[in-house]
Amino acid sequence: MFLDRSLRRALRTPDVLVMAILLPILLMLMFTYVFGGAIQEDGAYVDYVVPGIVLLCAGFGAASTAVDVADDKESGIMDRFRTMPIRSWAVLTGHVAASLIRNLVATAAVIAVALLVGFRPNAGVFEWIATGGLVALYILAITYLFAAIGLAAGNAQAASGYGFILLFLPYVSSAFVPVDTMPSWLQWVADNQPITPIIETLRSLLTGVGEGQPVTALAWCLGILAVAVVWVAVLFPGGAPTASPLNRNEADVSQRCAVATRPHGCDTSRPGRAGTRRGARRRRL
Repeated sequence: MFLDRSLRRALRTPDVLVMAILLPILLMLMFTYVFGGAIQEDGAYVDYVVPGIVLLCAGFGAASTAVDVADDKESGIMDRFRTMPIRSWAVLTGHVAASLIRNLVATAAVIAVALLVGFRPNAGVFEWIATGGLVALYILAITYLFAAIGLAAGNAQAASGYGFILLFLPYVSSAFVPVDTMPSWLQWVADNQPITPIIETLRSLLTGVGEGQPVTALAWCLGILAVAVVWVAVLFPGGAPTASPLNRNEADVSQRCAVATRPHGCDTSRPGRAGTRRGARRRRL
């Protein structure tokens, strides 16, 4: 149910999906044709940059999940879902699963364009399967993290701003240039953040360049996923939401009316007035 709702919501806003695909493609074309000749003169820079563009595409697509979750929380629809006899995880799982499907489609589109502009991978069947699995795991982890950010943010605009910070991580990695060309203090940052080992592993699987860091890449993905799941569990526990003072007052009035069971009924819009009228009528009689 929630997966279908999230997919229909994505189809109603196709511009989000289009931008999630178009922006990484434009970046790939810019780096390949504008900067590629200066970085790698033999024209093979597209083979180097595609793995980073794939992760950049996944990040752009997953960032919209934070906005969607924050929007649902701000509109009150999540509190309504939590009062229903359903698992609280189902609400967020719909957002995450829909984002996973969208981003896999966007990744396939980016790779297709990369093949048109000269990307020539030498991966076999096993390497392609491993690449798809690693990309899917990364998308799942980053999407759950963005979902947690959406729950923690005060509104959709704040969620968009917080998520935008994470989109800078690929630029401080081996996505566009080798790490050893960076200043020494920045090399430490690039070597000890999650994007670099994932990119190096994808680059090794697709092009055979480098040894890759599959264990480190999997550890980062699983670690991010575990942290995000725990964060979501803390921010979005099961059970009905805490009632506001206004809702508690209305609930108290309704309970008094149900217990009283008097033939004259109860005026719930102005609590206490109906009982006063009945008391005055009995005194006159």
